[in-house]
Order: sequence, then C-alpha cells, then structure tokens
Amino acid sequence: MLALLLGATAPAKLNVVATTADLGSIAAEIGGDKITLTTLAKPTEDPHFVDAKPSFIVKLNHADVVIEGGAELEIGWLPALLDQSRNDKIVAGAAGHVNCSRGVQLLDVPATLDRSRGDIHAAGNPHFIISPANGKIVAETIAEAFAQNDPANAGVYRANLNTFTAALAAKLAGWQKALAPFKGRSIVAYHDSWPYFARDFGLQMDLFLEPKPGIPPSPSHLAEIILKMKAAHAQVIIVDPYLNRRTADTVARESGAIVVPVTQFPGGLKGTEGGYIPLLDQLVSSLAAALAKP
Repeated sequence: MLALLLGATAPAKLNVVATTADLGSIAAEIGGDKITLTTLAKPTEDPHFVDAKPSFIVKLNHADVVIEGGAELEIGWLPALLDQSRNDKIVAGAAGHVNCSRGVQLLDVPATLDRSRGDIHAAGNPHFIISPANGKIVAETIAEAFAQNDPANAGVYRANLNTFTAALAAKLAGWQKALAPFKGRSIVAYHDSWPYFARDFGLQMDLFLEPKPGIPPSPSHLAEIILKMKAAHAQVIIVDPYLNRRTADTVARESGAIVVPVTQFPGGLKGTEGGYIPLLDQLVSSLAAALAKP
C-alpha cells in the first residue's frame, strides 16, 4: 500500500523565484501549473531599491530557478541575497540563474562610466521589459530556461510560450493603432525608464523631471523643464508609483499638462493586476486618452 501511495505522489514542481512582478507575470504564463512561483519585489517598489528581507534568503535557498532582469537593475540588493542563499543551482552562470537582459538589444549604453552623470548602468538602460518586443524575447529566454531545468515538461513550456507570444502579437496591432495618431509626440517622464516603450510606439521621451538619473529635481531644473515642455507642446507627464507624484503635479499645474500614473509592473496600479498583457492594455489606453485631450 505504501508503495502505491508513493507512486501516486505528484511530481515536484519547478520552484521559481522572480525578482520583479513583470518577470513573475511572464514566468507564470510560461510555467503554468508546472511551477511554483515567488516574486520578491512588490509591484509598487523601485526595482533598484527593494527591501531585501531575510525571508528572501530562505526562498532563494529552496529555488530551482531564479529569474532576474539583469543589466544592473537589481545590483543593489540581489547579489548579496544570492551569496547568502548558499544555493549552487542559482549562482551566476548556473542553469538555474536566468538573466533576462541576454538577448535584448540594450539602449543608452554609456561610452564612458562617469558618476557625475547620475545613476547610469554600464550595460545600458535596464528598464526593457515594458517593451512588447522585449517581452517576447524575455518569454523565450524563460521558456528555454524552464525546459533546460525541467526537461520532462519542456513541451509544455514551449507550448505555453507559443500561446503567450501569439496573444501578445494579436494585441500589438491594437496598441499600435491606438498610439499611431500620436507618433512623435513629446511625453515627460520622471525617471529615464521608458525608452524601450517609446521606441516601440514612436513616442518622444527625452524630457525628465530628474536632472540626472537618480538625482532629485531642483526648482531651477523644474523651471527649465516647464519652459521646454511649453516649447515642445508636451502635455503629458508620466510618473511611477514609487516616485514623487507631488513634484509631477506641481509641474503639471505650471505647464498645463496632465499627470498620468503609470507602472511597469503588473499590480503596480489598479487595473493592472491581470498580468503583463493587461498591464500594457491599461498603459496604452491611459496614454492614448491623455494625449487625445486638447
């Protein structure tokens, strides 16, 4: 009887830890019921400055696979946790360590490293997943990693990948149509974390409330931005949940612009809890509605 009970035990699921909610959402689409998933960062947290709790070390110790964005996105908190987890499966270079920046053509790669330019990243801008084109690449990277670490279910992961990428492609045409009337329009961002989305949809995002990445805005810089906004007829300011909304509101009042709350992480704003594709749906519709206002 004991042998029969042991034989009926369900196979262990792949234990996956994702650093951020966008990666976790895509991993859930690819892994389905073949994985257990833990996401470390809250969707409302700045991914550069996540509150690294001791419980994260335990989760990483038990993980078969860890998924990170890479390109120094999590450099301030993840490496120390990986070291303390004492899990050889997920160290850099191991099959269980998935760096999703590999395969992505990174933008804003600095020619020289100069800290006077603010919080820049040697590999390039790490906020690449909000781009639908890069979302597909990341999904492919995750599917291959799951297949390598769990060969018995490789066919399931690849089938789920096909389903996800087909759904993404079907939505992309609608998103492009919604934003097509606004190609070339200037949008102001608080932090330089949207160049990939801007590239995908032909938007201009080169005005920032921060004078340099990671540097708080000064009154003189904001006054200069307001003048540039008026010259560029920029009427939309986007701001993430973890950034200073009051500063954006002040600039909006002075410039006549509209503040649009945005997030790159599913669950970061109401209406984005459903996953990566619903997140992009909400983002595109919010921006299109704001840009359409006179």
